[in-house]
Amino acid sequence: MTAMERLRKNVKRDWMLLLIILPGVIYFAVFCYGPMYGILMAFKDYNISKGVWGSPWVGLKHFKELVNSVYFGRLVKNTFLLSIEQLFWSFPIPIAFALLINEIKRKRFQRLAQTAAYLPHFVSVVVVVGILKDLLASDGGVLTQLFSAFGVAPKNYFNLPSAFRTLYVSSGVWQEFGWNSIIYVAAISGIDQQMYESAALDGAGRWQRLIHITLPSIAPTIILLLILNMGNMLNIGYEKVILMYNAATYSTADIFSTYVYRKGLLNAQYSFASAVGLANSVINVIILLTANFMAKKTTDTSIF
Repeated sequence: MTAMERLRKNVKRDWMLLLIILPGVIYFAVFCYGPMYGILMAFKDYNISKGVWGSPWVGLKHFKELVNSVYFGRLVKNTFLLSIEQLFWSFPIPIAFALLINEIKRKRFQRLAQTAAYLPHFVSVVVVVGILKDLLASDGGVLTQLFSAFGVAPKNYFNLPSAFRTLYVSSGVWQEFGWNSIIYVAAISGIDQQMYESAALDGAGRWQRLIHITLPSIAPTIILLLILNMGNMLNIGYEKVILMYNAATYSTADIFSTYVYRKGLLNAQYSFASAVGLANSVINVIILLTANFMAKKTTDTSIF
């Protein structure tokens, strides 16, 4: 049987399944793969009237301009530091929360705790930043007054470069830790309960069951999600940063995505912004491949 005949046979057999996934395929083709031709803008002097194909080629001009920019060092430093700090806190906390949820034996309290933790995910980023600004307002914010009770003078924390990363990461962890724990809760629920019962009969306590059964069982899930998170490290959305930063905090808050926003949309330097975005994506791919390679060599678990 030839490859074409085998393909026809498979399509005839699974046409209903193929029909189900067709909308997803069309979505990714139109909105993800289709616009990728715009990468060409990074190697051209884009002119709106000439379009992407008609604009003249300039090679690596915009990449050289990026590297030689006075802001390049600051962008690299801020993006990496914010990404690393965010990964350091936002990755383990959902795991710890899922483990704690698993220890709650009363299902009613378990569902209540999960629901309370999931709700912030559905709150708009604009609302979250607004709440944070109200809590830390220098003229009567609840947290500001609490700090004052311990002798801390009122400050405008959103104008302090040293406070930006802490505010960004802590608010992000609060908003997403419950939602990110869902996959770990599901992984834990799939563990064979007979393993816990056997361990308990052998005298193993809760802590020993956690260390020797729960964590090893969900380790592949943890590793896969860690690889995916590392591959997405530098893709920090500009929306929340723009809502939080100002000229006073550029020294720690200005990252690649905000630089692309200012250059591409505000200054209409589309080719330069495309070059910055492409460089950011290439670095992400390198980090992803490195993390996947190291995980495969050390744990035999990888995404490919």
